[in-house]
Amino acid sequence: MEETGREAVATAVQRVAGMLQRPDQLDKVEQYRRREARKKASVEARLKAAIQSQLDGVRTGLSQLHNALSDVKDIQRSLVDVNKDWRQSINTIENLKGVKDAVVQHSQLAAAVENLKSIFSVPEIVRETQDLIERGELLKAHRNLRDLECSRDDLMYEQYRMDSKNTHDMNLIHIYFGEIQKLSEELAKQLWMVIERSLLTVRRDPTLLVSVVRIIEREEKIDRRMLDRKKQTGFIPPGRPKKWKENMFDILERTVSTRIEGTQADTRESDKMWLVCHLEIIRKYVLDDLQVAKNLMEERFPPHYDIFKKLLNMYHQALSMRMQELASEDLEANEIVTLLTWVLSTYKSEEMMGNLELAPEVDVNCLTPLISQPAVDQLLSKYMSTLTSNIIGWLRKALETDRKDWIKETEPEADQDGYYQTTLPAIVFQMFEQNLQVAAQISEDLKMKVLLLCLQQMNSFLTRYREEAQFYKEEHLKNRQYPQCYVQYMIAVINNCQTFKDSIISLKRKYLKNEMEGGMPSSHANMDMILDVTAKEGCSSLLDEVFMDLEPHLNELMTKKWLMGSNAVGTICVTVEDYFNDFARIKKPYKKIMTLEAHRRVVVEYIRAIMLKRISFKNAEERKEGAEKMIKEAEQFRFLFKKLAAGSGEDTEGLCDIIVAIAEVIKLTDPSLLFLEVSTLVSKYPDIRDDHISALLTVRGDASRDMKQTIIETLEQGANQPNPNYVPIFKEITVPTLSVPKLLK
Repeated sequence: MEETGREAVATAVQRVAGMLQRPDQLDKVEQYRRREARKKASVEARLKAAIQSQLDGVRTGLSQLHNALSDVKDIQRSLVDVNKDWRQSINTIENLKGVKDAVVQHSQLAAAVENLKSIFSVPEIVRETQDLIERGELLKAHRNLRDLECSRDDLMYEQYRMDSKNTHDMNLIHIYFGEIQKLSEELAKQLWMVIERSLLTVRRDPTLLVSVVRIIEREEKIDRRMLDRKKQTGFIPPGRPKKWKENMFDILERTVSTRIEGTQADTRESDKMWLVCHLEIIRKYVLDDLQVAKNLMEERFPPHYDIFKKLLNMYHQALSMRMQELASEDLEANEIVTLLTWVLSTYKSEEMMGNLELAPEVDVNCLTPLISQPAVDQLLSKYMSTLTSNIIGWLRKALETDRKDWIKETEPEADQDGYYQTTLPAIVFQMFEQNLQVAAQISEDLKMKVLLLCLQQMNSFLTRYREEAQFYKEEHLKNRQYPQCYVQYMIAVINNCQTFKDSIISLKRKYLKNEMEGGMPSSHANMDMILDVTAKEGCSSLLDEVFMDLEPHLNELMTKKWLMGSNAVGTICVTVEDYFNDFARIKKPYKKIMTLEAHRRVVVEYIRAIMLKRISFKNAEERKEGAEKMIKEAEQFRFLFKKLAAGSGEDTEGLCDIIVAIAEVIKLTDPSLLFLEVSTLVSKYPDIRDDHISALLTVRGDASRDMKQTIIETLEQGANQPNPNYVPIFKEITVPTLSVPKLLK
């Protein structure tokens, strides 16, 4: 209290100090004093009112406690009186036990009297009910059965109430009504027969199905009532609860399973399409059954049965079990595809569960998978393994068949543009296309795996294709007369390479997503390289064929016979042009390469003939004659290959310029300018070597050994930097050296 007083004084001092901060506020001291006095009076009044209110509440509470104490004493006295009265009435209750037994016996006798007529007529009613069941009048039969069961149950219940331990009387009742249980079982059999054929019955005789459902629903109500009574009394009649509703759904489930299993074909061993037929029958049956269930059965069952949803789940579970059984069998590759396509695609499509007639009750997105993902993965793995071996076998067989065609005596077929070809590319890519279309129906991931597999196997196949083409060439070289159409089939092999390239690009464009292009292995580039090498080797093989026929004429070049007027170059041009009439059947990219290569090889062979030093001109007249002939023949070559390369846009004249440049060196009349002319030649063609220069000067015939040495040494000292765009040609030409036998000769 002292501390609180000090805090109050301090607060008051602070407030007064705040009021009297300025001198002019002293005039208001009296005004402040009156205001604080009013506040003090107000607080004291509220405090007095609060204390008075608390005192009134305490007074009221004490009064109520006093009254409660008085009431408790009165109740205590009343309980003592009740206890006395209860003890006095115990003997009276024991004396009334006989009355109680009489009441129970009276109740039993009353029930017996009430059911007396029914009791005596039980055999007759049993026979009548049996007849009704046999005639199919199930509602009437169930009504009689229910009356019999009510009579039996009432008697048993009264006996149970009177003496639950009296099993003799209970057995007596049970024996007397023993036929009732047999009637119930017989009626149940009839009900289950209708339920098993419910999808057929609902279309032919829906009234019968409705009667069966009503009977089951009534039995369900009786079951519930009997179970409730058991909780209260402990008594339940024999055969209860019947659980006919539960049995009904069990029978429907067995019926659905039997229907799915019954679609299996008996011709599995002999019919390769057994699985397709089996799945198609399942699809048709399930779709028809669910449409009937949705459109007809829902109206015949109580709404709380939710019959369509339950049937849908039954069919889904039965299908899942059947599909898992099929997945566990030893299926072939085409059967795996058929199964997965049906499970992953057909099942949820409009042809089945996605059918518009089943919407919106059936949501395909909510259906669980028929086959687990591990099982699907296992099937896909097995399919990929089998497909790999099949593709390898198919490719090997296709190549063997194509290889047999190469030795035919008839020309290969030509496409619409006249280019020779074989059926190999079409067969290979038709096979790839079929497998990719099948994989695309299953999943995008499988499609990508099959595409990668096809490209990988194509890579290996093209390597074997190249090896077969090389072997074909080698066999032909052993006997150039065999096979008869070697040139035409080698052209077809070359054209097939271009067809393969185009088909690979088309296949990837069709089945490969744009975003996946970057993730593809380098197999495409590798395949392009193999195809280009194969085609170029084929072109080279054909050119070898040409130059084998040209060899006698090439050997005439730069000889005395040639100088005397041989028409070897004319024959070469005619022969080349004749071959290129056949080579016109080669597709454009490789025909262009072949034309350039033929031009290059002709020029190389011509220059090689010069470097072989078959002739050495004796005088200026011969040099002039020979040089002019070389220039003329270079022009012949230029005209020929310009004609052959028409439309290709390639400049092929530069190669013939080499022959002209060499001719200018030979034609030179002033030996003092020979160094200048040779240096010009070397500057244009930097890959020319000293042995080439030496051979050229030897053919010219007027250069001494010292002059040759001087020119060569001088040119070596001032060697020029090669032009980066220059394609070397002299490095392919070797100059023969004098061997010991030749020197001795």
